[in-house]
Amino acid sequence: MNCRYLLVLLCLIPAWAQADIYKAVDADGHVTYSSAPLKGGKRVVVSPSAPQAAPERARATPTPAGFPKVNEETQRGRDDTRHKILNDELNTEEALLITARQNLQAGEANRSIPRDNDKMKDLKSQVDLHKRNIEALKTELSKLK
Repeated sequence: MNCRYLLVLLCLIPAWAQADIYKAVDADGHVTYSSAPLKGGKRVVVSPSAPQAAPERARATPTPAGFPKVNEETQRGRDDTRHKILNDELNTEEALLITARQNLQAGEANRSIPRDNDKMKDLKSQVDLHKRNIEALKTELSKLK
């Protein structure tokens, strides 16, 4: 029987521990919450039975009225230029990958001394570098409209 009273008492402790919460917003829009009163702050009423909602995020500042806008034709031209540059870089990296693979094959064919292992590691790292660059460029190209 005493265990039931203890259980009920333990369930009520969180309700007793609830403190007042104060919210203040400074001139820059930064929100501060505190359990002590803040200068210029307001007391926030929190109901223990109400579900806790996430605090509102600061909204992004809208574009200023005088901010220059780019017309659709200019933006399309910029996008086309970016697409061309990425394609050119992709073609260059693919050519460099072919050369790096040829150098690696030549190095494997001529490998006669154990100290050549460092050279082989460098050749393999060049091949891997060009592979990663090609994947990155393909990812960027896939993101374009």
